[in-house]
Amino acid sequence: MTSSTAPTVLVVGSTGSIGRLTVAEALAHGYRVRALVRDAERASHIVPAGAELAVGDVTRPESLRAAVDGAEAVIFTHGVETTEQAIEEVSYAGVRDLLQLLAGRDVRIVLMSAVGVTARSGLYNTLHLAEWKRRAERLVRFSGQPYTIVRPGWFDENGPDEHRLVLRQGDRHHAGDPGDGAVSREQIAHVLVAALSSPAATGRTFELVAEQGPATEDLELLFAALPADPSDGLDAPGDVRDMPLDDEPQRVLDDLRALRARA
Repeated sequence: MTSSTAPTVLVVGSTGSIGRLTVAEALAHGYRVRALVRDAERASHIVPAGAELAVGDVTRPESLRAAVDGAEAVIFTHGVETTEQAIEEVSYAGVRDLLQLLAGRDVRIVLMSAVGVTARSGLYNTLHLAEWKRRAERLVRFSGQPYTIVRPGWFDENGPDEHRLVLRQGDRHHAGDPGDGAVSREQIAHVLVAALSSPAATGRTFELVAEQGPATEDLELLFAALPADPSDGLDAPGDVRDMPLDDEPQRVLDDLRALRARA
């Protein structure tokens, strides 16, 4: 890719530990990177050089219009775990509002979710975090945009000999500790960016972990082996179907219907 033809990728959560690595990875692959930040002066010392800084806040949708203008792809790496209200506003509504701004355009979406997102009890759903992340996944599936949803395991808890990437489906590991799967932040960023240009990764949701063995060389083979998400847009292959739409809050149903209508 040349600088004049390279797609523009908006990275949401660009000042976070994975967001910074994702910015660097995308730049290394020749993308033009736009980093969404709340404070440009502070972010200039954090976000890797070479990225364009776009000032905006996912809790203020009116501030995001300039950030999405001309973007051909969006990678979501953001999140918050302080209160349930903050989780809903950032991890869920922030995704909703950006998707609404992108409606009518063909924009590649890569959403970083989390292992344990279907666990409705236990550690993963403290403050209903898992449920709101799961709802954000559904927003992406309902949006009509080409997408990939990545559910990483525990950050940087993999052993020194665990470099082989494994893509799982079904989200069956709910112990709430690194035994559920671990992966390095660098590996997560690598997969998020690789998914941008992969037709085989489109329409797929998977858990990402690292296991014993050498580093994975060919991600395309892993992507191509995955079943696609069901056409109803609710959940990923193998997920427990325990969060039916009939039980969802009305505001969530309204959001899904609005996105589906725009798509």
